[in-house]
Amino acid sequence: MSWIDRIEAERLRLQADLDGQKKSNERNKLGQFATPTALAREILKHGRKLLPDGEKIRFFDPGIGTGSFYSALRAVVEPELIESAQGFEVDQHYGAPARDLWHETELEIQLVDFTKAAPEGEGANLLICNPPYVRHHHMTAETKGELRARTYEACGVKINGLSGLYCYFMGLAHRWMAPGGVAGWLIPSEFMGTNYGKMLRRYLLDKVTLLQIHRYDPQDAQFADAIVSSAVVWIRHTPPPKGHKVVFTYGGTLTAPTLFREVAILELKHEQKWTRYPHAEQATRQGSLTLGELFEVKRGLATGDNSFFIMDRADIEERGLPIECFRPVLPGSRYLPDNEILADETGLPQIDKQLFLLDTRLFEDEIAERYPALRAYLERGNKGKQPVAGRYLCRLRKPWYAQEQRPAAPIICTYMGRRGKAGKPFRFILNHSKATACNVFLMLYPKPRMARIIQDNPEAMRLVWRFLNNVEPDDLLNHGRVYGGGLHKLEPKELRGFPIDPLLNSLPDASGKASPWASRAMGWRQYRDQGRVWSRLSRVSRTP
Repeated sequence: MSWIDRIEAERLRLQADLDGQKKSNERNKLGQFATPTALAREILKHGRKLLPDGEKIRFFDPGIGTGSFYSALRAVVEPELIESAQGFEVDQHYGAPARDLWHETELEIQLVDFTKAAPEGEGANLLICNPPYVRHHHMTAETKGELRARTYEACGVKINGLSGLYCYFMGLAHRWMAPGGVAGWLIPSEFMGTNYGKMLRRYLLDKVTLLQIHRYDPQDAQFADAIVSSAVVWIRHTPPPKGHKVVFTYGGTLTAPTLFREVAILELKHEQKWTRYPHAEQATRQGSLTLGELFEVKRGLATGDNSFFIMDRADIEERGLPIECFRPVLPGSRYLPDNEILADETGLPQIDKQLFLLDTRLFEDEIAERYPALRAYLERGNKGKQPVAGRYLCRLRKPWYAQEQRPAAPIICTYMGRRGKAGKPFRFILNHSKATACNVFLMLYPKPRMARIIQDNPEAMRLVWRFLNNVEPDDLLNHGRVYGGGLHKLEPKELRGFPIDPLLNSLPDASGKASPWASRAMGWRQYRDQGRVWSRLSRVSRTP
């Protein structure tokens, strides 16, 4: 066994011991997820290739932990080529033992907060880091304000306040890099498609040369203790050259990816969802009509306590509760075997598991007079150490047992799931019933113009439903987000932004016939653009 393999084995034992001394929720809060040895070495090998042959390396890791990346550097680079090595670690629980571990090498570990440090020397030409994955809600408003100011000073980009700590790390490290130097960042891939990631994407396009983004297959999670989808972002500390193209790779390894594609920077500047690459053939066409222009997309209602507010008919009858104070609600998707929900003559869904949601706006004195059994049931919600009435959502409602106004939607969508055997993590369900849905679904409500088309030709709703279910899974997945282990999620805003130009070719006009795509698209665009102009004029007219 070589010297570096022996010390790496010792480092791994040290890492396990130090991790074991902390609770997992504490490590999650502080974003402490150590990089596995094989992954660290893979990244260092790739980074070394991006530097000129024979160039001496000035290594830097602003979140060094116990030194997994430095260990990888020593494993893949000849010692005589390492000119210097520096790291920061704010948590002395890890930093102090790491400094002892590497004390006989050139690695200098500073036990201070990197985000508050000032750069010294000529800068690093090889920066490799797995920054702390601290979510924004674990940082105070004051801390985020200070980080935003320092990051803007360092790189000229204002990081969104909903960003995780890793975004600030990347911006702050800008001043620590030597001109022409290379950086490899192992970070969550979520920045590629989220709104808060927009400013980080701007930094990557405008302030440096973005060389490559490699996304690991979410089914092959790189961290056993973190539910994130990982990416490695490679940049060079130079302005982007004219006509530059970025390499997007996916799956496999950095050296042998499953998918590969080059994308021009100009295309990336107009694309809001970088998660579409390298799968997408081209960027979302500017001016494309989106689903949100035909439908309102809302999350299903949140009851505050499903076990208290939702019950079946047998429970209602056993408790002697008035059925008129309930409305039908759909069960979870596993109880909906088909993608079409039929209804009986009263509007109840024709499914095995029929559920009802307690929802009344009668005040408690009226309920006491008219429905004593319901009054007694509601009193149960006011008792105990953690009463239902005292829960956050219930406290905001008046009365506390009244539900959100979420009428039945003609189309509902599951928004979290895995590919499974069918390869489709999301289901679009055509709902003919009067049953509403809880927040395990997204609900699609036709906007006025679409509603008029459906009123003239009810078959139009079925056409929309078929179109959505026939969308290629990757096209839809690339508009959402993915977590470690292959869990996909589609937020309402992301579904609203899905392009639906092909659908217009099949939607009927007033005569019931499908209209040509070009004229239908033009009509929708004119309708949309007129609405935007009117909205702008309305805002101007209200300005004093």
